[in-house]
Amino acid sequence: MTAIVINLRPTIELTDDEFYQFCQQNPDLRIETTATGALIVTPPAGGGTGKRNADLTTDVGLWNRQTALGVVFDSSTIFKLPNGANKSPDVAWVSYDRWNTLTLEQQERFPPISPDFVIELRSRTDDIEDLEAKMQEYMDNGVRLGWLIDPQAEQVKIYRQGQSVETLQSPLTLSGETVLPGFLLGLSRIFR
Repeated sequence: MTAIVINLRPTIELTDDEFYQFCQQNPDLRIETTATGALIVTPPAGGGTGKRNADLTTDVGLWNRQTALGVVFDSSTIFKLPNGANKSPDVAWVSYDRWNTLTLEQQERFPPISPDFVIELRSRTDDIEDLEAKMQEYMDNGVRLGWLIDPQAEQVKIYRQGQSVETLQSPLTLSGETVLPGFLLGLSRIFR
């Protein structure tokens, strides 16, 4: 099952409040938007992907609890990017100094901020080109470090601001570099 893209414009143009309400009225749907306002509806994750995603979120969350440097988000959080797109990375992290610039209302709805760090986890049904485009959109909107993890190919693509994408084949670990200082992700559970 692949994502469904619904082009609304020019017939319908949802405001931020209308999009938020639409998502609240359809909690069982995974909904994002493109920068041009098209809705992207993706199927829910299967068991294998859900397990891997939970492992990734847990690992980043445990690191964050120890360092207390920011806020960790799971795949149900939608971020309003500067280009107008509404995207939901599988795992995201925002530093406290940036998170605390948002009002309480902005924090409670779809935060109008690009995460500092994102992970996209490819499921068996995901199109790799679509995920690569999504990762590039994150980078174009200010994400500092991103990992596109493909368990089927045992491959990771690392996205860094101002650098070419680096592809690693069957890495054992990934470093959070300067964005997530001291974070080291083991990939054995993800590539099983």
